[in-house]
Amino acid sequence: MVVLLNILLVIISLSLIAVVLLQPGKSAGLSGAIAGGAEQMIGTKAKGYQKVLERVTKYVAVAFLLLSFIVAYLVQ
Repeated sequence: MVVLLNILLVIISLSLIAVVLLQPGKSAGLSGAIAGGAEQMIGTKAKGYQKVLERVTKYVAVAFLLLSFIVAYLVQ
């Protein structure tokens, strides 16, 4: 059982890394001011995609946290 949970923990941790890396960074500074016009043109599509990624990140992070606690409890 512990081996199965460890495998599941590795899969969830890799998916958490992937979801976080897929999220676009916040543009700041001069580059954000220059690219601001381009973001306004395609902003509606990006917002839906970003919301989905944020929601998936929340669920995967909670699953990772709970599974980590369960594995740590079972190992003791």
